[in-house]
Amino acid sequence: MKIVIINLLAVFMVIQSCALQTEQSKPRVMELGEGWAKTSVNATIFRKNSVVSNEHFQYASWYDSTGFVVVAKRALQSSEWKVQKTRMQGNVADAHNVISMMVDADGYLHLAWDHHNSPLKYCRSLEPGGLEFSDVKPMVGNLEENGVTYPEFYNLPNGDLLFAYRYGGSGGGNLVLNRYDTQQKKWVRLHDNLIDGEGERNAYWQMCAGKDGSLHLSWVWRETWDVMSNHDLCYARSDDGGETWKKSDGEELEVPINSQNAEYALNIPQGSSLINQTSIATDKEGQPFIASYWTPEGEQVPQFFLVFLKNGKWEVSRISNRKMAFTLKGEGSRRIPVSRPQVIVEEKQSPKVHVIYRDQEQMNRICIASAKLGSQFLEWDLKTIADVEVGQWEPSYDTGMWKREEALHLFVQNVGQGQGNENMEEMKPQMVKILMFPEL
Repeated sequence: MKIVIINLLAVFMVIQSCALQTEQSKPRVMELGEGWAKTSVNATIFRKNSVVSNEHFQYASWYDSTGFVVVAKRALQSSEWKVQKTRMQGNVADAHNVISMMVDADGYLHLAWDHHNSPLKYCRSLEPGGLEFSDVKPMVGNLEENGVTYPEFYNLPNGDLLFAYRYGGSGGGNLVLNRYDTQQKKWVRLHDNLIDGEGERNAYWQMCAGKDGSLHLSWVWRETWDVMSNHDLCYARSDDGGETWKKSDGEELEVPINSQNAEYALNIPQGSSLINQTSIATDKEGQPFIASYWTPEGEQVPQFFLVFLKNGKWEVSRISNRKMAFTLKGEGSRRIPVSRPQVIVEEKQSPKVHVIYRDQEQMNRICIASAKLGSQFLEWDLKTIADVEVGQWEPSYDTGMWKREEALHLFVQNVGQGQGNENMEEMKPQMVKILMFPEL
C-alpha cells in the first residue's frame, strides 16, 4: 500500500493556522489529595489508566509522598471521593514505574504498578467496587518473573480486559498481550511476542479500543537505549480482540510482526527527535488518528503532527508552528519543554479531533488543539487552560467517560522531573486533580 503525505513541509506551513486564545471554557476542578511530585511518575501519558470509570463509579490512583499507592472512588452523581491508601508501594524516583488500572464488567478493579524491567506486580480488588486488594498474584505465569515495563490495561466492549507490556529492555524488547475472561475471572496469553524486535530493536507502542470493538496499534521502532534512535511510525489493527492482526487495507499480518512485514504509516528517520509512546484514537468508522511530535527534515524545532487514515491513504497534518528548539538526545526520563500529545475524536456534534498537550512555549499551560474533520485540510485552533500549573505533566484521561458521554476528565498534577538517569526535581507533594470539561 502506497503512503501519501500531503506536502508536509511546504503546504501545511501556509494553509494551516493556530489561533492562540487566552482561555477556553473553564473546567470544573475536583481535588483528590496530595501526591508525590519530585518525578512525573503520577503524570505520564502511558498510564493506562490514571482515572477510569464504569456506569456507576469513577476511580483514580496515584503515589503519595512516601511512594504508597493511593486509590480513590466516587459515585458519578457525587463530587465526594473516598480515598484509600493501600499497602502497595513503588519506586517513585523512576518515572517509568507508573500505576495502571482498569475496572472490568463485574466492577472489579485491576491494578499493576512499579515496573521497569522488573517482576510483574498485579492485584485485583477483593470485591466489586471495593478499595481493598488481593496480594500480588500472577496473571499467566511465564514472561512475568522479570523484564516487565509499561503495563497497560484496555477495556473490550464485552467487558473483558486486555493487558499489554514490554518484556525485555529498551532497544531489544517484545510486546506481550494478555486477555482477561470476565466470566471465568482468568487471564490467558494471546501473544508472547506480538511485535518482535528480533533482539535488535523494540517497539514503543500506543493502542486503543474503538467503539466498534476494533483494536488499533501504532508504534515507533527504537534501535538502542538512545531516544534519538526512534524512527518510523507503524500501524496494525485487530477485529477479533487481539487474536489476529492486519494492515489498514485488510491484508493479514503474520505474528510476530517485525520490521520487515509491518505497515509503515509514515517514514521518519533516526535523529528526528521522534517521541515514543504517544496516543492513538479512532472515529466511529474505525479510522485511526495518531498524534506525535518530531523535528521535520530541514528544520530545527520539533512540531506536533496528526497522522491519520483517509480514504485508504495515510495523511499528515501539522498541528503546531513552534519556535522553541530542543533535542531528545540522551537516556532515562527526560525533562522536556513539551509533553507527549493525547488525541481524542469528538462525533456527537460536528466531528472534530482534539490533541491535548503541554508546551513551555505557551507558558507551560495545558493546550488543546482542535480541528474540524471532513475538509480537505485540517485547520487547527489552539486554546490554553489558564491558572492550572502542571510542571512536567503529560495528559491522561478517563477513556470510559469519553466513550460513553464524550466528556473529557483529565488527570492533572503539577509534577517535576530531573534530567536523565531518573533524577528528581525538588518539589513538595502536589494536589492531584480531575479537570472536567463542559465542552471542547
